[in-house]
Amino acid sequence: MSESGLRYLLEALNAGSMRAAGDRLNVAASSVSRQIAQLEEQHGIALIVKGRRGIKLTDAGEMVMEHYRNQISDREALRAKLEDLRSVKTGSVTLSAGEGFLGETFTDLINAFNRDNPKVRLNINIGASQEIARMVADDEAHMGLVFQTPHDMKIQVRSAIAQPLMVIVPPDHPFAREDSVTIAQLQDYPLCLSERSFRLRQILSEAEAHSGQRIEPAITTNSIFVMLEAVRAGVALTILPQLSVWSDLQRGTMVSVPIAEDMMEKTSVSLILRAGRKLEGAPARFLVALERLLRQWAQTIPRQVRR
Repeated sequence: MSESGLRYLLEALNAGSMRAAGDRLNVAASSVSRQIAQLEEQHGIALIVKGRRGIKLTDAGEMVMEHYRNQISDREALRAKLEDLRSVKTGSVTLSAGEGFLGETFTDLINAFNRDNPKVRLNINIGASQEIARMVADDEAHMGLVFQTPHDMKIQVRSAIAQPLMVIVPPDHPFAREDSVTIAQLQDYPLCLSERSFRLRQILSEAEAHSGQRIEPAITTNSIFVMLEAVRAGVALTILPQLSVWSDLQRGTMVSVPIAEDMMEKTSVSLILRAGRKLEGAPARFLVALERLLRQWAQTIPRQVRR
């Protein structure tokens, strides 16, 4: 297959249009269109469908793109193996993750990996679960950390741990002495919650509907940092998985309290790869480090001793 045609097709798919792909490749949009047309003519079958909302692959196009992505990842794996044989630990790693993972333990992992692999470039992209899954499926990221496993045939779950959604409170809050709280009880206190586009807020909405209770947050934000600062300042409580406040829980500066609702207890965190992708070299080493961190997050954190 034409290497340039495949590359232009992949770029057009990722960019969403011929014009945007041309801008990325620094060529005219007509050049992109011509390369793709030649690829289709070579194989005698349509690979794309043009519509108002951009470019969509046909079934044949999906097969061709899967083949090309496998080629790219196989080349990368070969390069990584050769670099390791030369004992030159170089290369790059791209991780896509949600903001809720970026605590002190995650920073410690990054610092340790950089110390052991000084010539490896680390790229950390922060996004929502849907965007993380897309980047992994399209090989824009080697791996991803997501809250709740996406239902996508293109995604492989490498590791998963249970991470129930809990109420996060200051240690002197009345809830800190409770075994669990109900959604009805949460209505009596100001809450700082994520926007409805966040998966954890959608799960909370499902739990509200199931319980027949509705929560109106005092503060809504797209920043987990803001949510945690609201708790630290005593302005509001929030709802998050424990890993988002791991260090605070260990220090005793915050307390996590279970919510008595099944939907809140069955949530999880997943480390994902593209289905069929094999990682070698630096990405493989970073994957092992992430799996070690997941095992650490899976440990039970002692609750504050009741007074």
